[in-house]
Amino acid sequence: MSGGLLVAGTTSDAGKSVVTAGICRWLTRKGVSVAPFKAQNMSLNSFVTREGAEIGRAQAMQAQAARVEPTALMNPVLLKPGGDRTSQVVLMGRPVGEMSARGYHGGRQAALLDTVVGCLEELRGTYDAVICEGAGSPAEINLRRTDIVNMGIARAARFPVLVVGDIDRGGVFASFFGTTALLSAADQELVAGYLVNKFRGDVSLLEPGLDMLLGLTGRRTYGVLPFQHGLGIDEEDGLRVSLRGAVRESVVAPPVGDDVLRVAVCAVPLMSNFTDVDALAAEPGVVVRFVDRAEELVDADLVVVPGTRGTVRALRWLRERGLADALARRAAEGRPVLGICGGFQVLGEHIEDDVESREGSVDGLGLLPVRVRFAREKTLARPVGEALGEPVEGYEIHHGVAEVGGGEAFLDGCRVGEVWGTHWHGSLESDGFRRRFLAEVARAAGRRFVPAPDTSFAALREEQLDLLGDLIEEHADTDALLALIEHGAPAGLPFIPPGAPS
Repeated sequence: MSGGLLVAGTTSDAGKSVVTAGICRWLTRKGVSVAPFKAQNMSLNSFVTREGAEIGRAQAMQAQAARVEPTALMNPVLLKPGGDRTSQVVLMGRPVGEMSARGYHGGRQAALLDTVVGCLEELRGTYDAVICEGAGSPAEINLRRTDIVNMGIARAARFPVLVVGDIDRGGVFASFFGTTALLSAADQELVAGYLVNKFRGDVSLLEPGLDMLLGLTGRRTYGVLPFQHGLGIDEEDGLRVSLRGAVRESVVAPPVGDDVLRVAVCAVPLMSNFTDVDALAAEPGVVVRFVDRAEELVDADLVVVPGTRGTVRALRWLRERGLADALARRAAEGRPVLGICGGFQVLGEHIEDDVESREGSVDGLGLLPVRVRFAREKTLARPVGEALGEPVEGYEIHHGVAEVGGGEAFLDGCRVGEVWGTHWHGSLESDGFRRRFLAEVARAAGRRFVPAPDTSFAALREEQLDLLGDLIEEHADTDALLALIEHGAPAGLPFIPPGAPS
């Protein structure tokens, strides 16, 4: 076969990322070579490919679902918000500058269409199928002229479009109809039909509505996916603890030892790659919660200060909320603190930043003997090393260059007492190292916590990806999906004028 599909959504967070991953895993299990693709992603959760390119974590996850190595071709444009109105533009895995939303949509975005189409065509020449993920909604009519990620790329590639709707939010029929009706006639020609996501209850009660939707739009529904608890897959920016987790606080599997271990993650502004703590939440007996008040650190056995796209802004936030003082007290008392990337930087003594915040010299929290200077060139790397006697792999994404002036070496960062800091994202996914680290935390916290000897984060992630493939295989019309991917949208789909039906 040779073909493709664009998975669009009625809204952001409708389930495009997980549906795309599920389709990739389902096709891969059928022996189809498949690649994911997202022309433009806006996310603070990113990943470094083996060739040193930065792409969205969702596309890296989808590549894993397809059992292929992620590359910059799969996410040629990544926007990393630095505030309400500006974002860093990452093109083909490398940052090319900061831009306002008006500046980007006013001209730069349309100029990138040739680049993203070229990437898509290269993938099409390599794989049997390419499953594209849209962004937001294809019916953002104010942005259609410069769109390169929804109907713009679908039109350029002549890909059929499957629109996903989250029925758990309510209003899914109106969302399907309205999304279609707001599109131009040429765009509507490619909208093949719909996929209902996160349904709870008896599907037979939904079927009359699906029949009415078919009558109103001339487009069928390709499946109804049930609400699935405990899905833990890297998406764009949803605040959750994945694998064994839930929003805000993880659900704990029974501990191996006598105690649980409580982990508090400071929910700093512009928090990035907070997926680092997913591996902690996957451990039986570990509770992970995101916090924004000093009193929430009192009963924590470990506090994590995660990555951030705004290091100086996060530092100010920690001070304003009393969290900085709480962290200092923990350090003085010998209670564990872990800083990752931007979180590592704020734990240092001094920050010189003329790049990210442009605030110049700023005092850090002084918990680690580290001085940070922000460089204009971004560090993108896939380091491999050892810590606590165990092999560790990670990835680095940062402008801050750390000069370590003392302490015990730790993953290119340092450790002083029970305060640890590193630029390495993803290090906690290394099973042996994670267990040794948690044993150290438990010792310092006085907890009778025992890390599970056989937890494999990679295996848990594979289970989740297989579960997504199962959802597609069991609850979607896979024969019809396969025909759609191979042959495109059915001919003669009716045009729905805005305002219909009468």
